[in-house]
This record gives sequence, C-alpha cells and structure tokens, in this order.
Amino acid sequence: MKKMFLFTIIAVATFSCAKKVSQENTTVKEPQEKKLVGGDSDAHGCKGSAGYTWSTLKKECIRIFEGTKLSHTEETGKTYTTAAYVIFDGNKAELFLDTQKESIILERKSEGDSWNKDDYQLIPWKGYVLKKAGKIIYTGE
Repeated sequence: MKKMFLFTIIAVATFSCAKKVSQENTTVKEPQEKKLVGGDSDAHGCKGSAGYTWSTLKKECIRIFEGTKLSHTEETGKTYTTAAYVIFDGNKAELFLDTQKESIILERKSEGDSWNKDDYQLIPWKGYVLKKAGKIIYTGE
C-alpha cells in the first residue's frame, strides 16, 4: 500500500512538471509591409499627405487650398461643405473639383472675359461664379 501511494505521488509530480503543449494555431504569419510616413507620393512625386496635388497648368506639385476657394452652392442660396479650388496662370485657370479625378483647364480669350471649357464657365463677378451647363454650382472670392 505504501508502495502504491509512493508511486502515485511520483507519477503526479512527474506529469505536473511536464512541458505543456500549446493548443494555439501555429500558422506562420506573413510580416506586414511597413508604410513610411510621407511615403505616399503619386505618379508625379506629389505627397498627398502633405496636401500636395499635381497641377497640369503649373507643371509642379501645388497645395490647391492655397488657391482660390469656391464654395458649393445652389441657385436657392444654400451652401454646402464641399469646395472647389482654382489656380490662375495668365489666361488659363485650372479647376479642381471634388467630383473630378483630374483637374480641368479653362481658358479665356482676353482680360475680363470668363474662362470656359465644355459646359464649365468660370465668371469673374463679385469674386467668381462657376457654372456648369448654365447652372451655378460654386461661388467664391
């Protein structure tokens, strides 16, 4: 009886000290690609995280919010939080709309005229008025 009791104690002590096998999933995780802050250059080298966008008109990276801001409006007079931006160079204006992926280059014939392209018209009146197909969509100073 004493031998049996001693054997039981030794067996319990042996198994209680044994290394436990993990039941966790042992799949190998692929290392995640580290993204460098400020490493978000576009095809032209402009860093979007720093607010830069490629200007077709200026042929360089610019911050469009430093240009002329036009606020979205309806002919009813309501304004919204969306905005468009315009930069000028001579008789050309580059229009950046939140609804367009690419900018739009507008041209005017002479000083004081409006800038036009397709159905867009930018009119210099009490600041600027942008019309599309004859309807006012943005205004600004």
